[in-house]
Amino acid sequence: MYSEAKKLHIIEEVLKIKSDAVLMEIEAVVSKAIGFKRSKKASAHDFLGLISEKDASLMDAAIKESCEQIDPDDWK
Repeated sequence: MYSEAKKLHIIEEVLKIKSDAVLMEIEAVVSKAIGFKRSKKASAHDFLGLISEKDASLMDAAIKESCEQIDPDDWK
């Protein structure tokens, strides 16, 4: 089983990690993965931290630019 071998390789690499910060990040990823499997209904909170502040600002600007323009002819 390729996936089982891949999992074992990842576990071996994780055991070599000395940094607490990196281990906390790995723990967060694993927790999210387990959470996604357990809950069938996704929440916006599941995506918290996945989009950078810069990208969120760009998305906000694009939404405001396209949604705040009203064309009176579109309503006819």
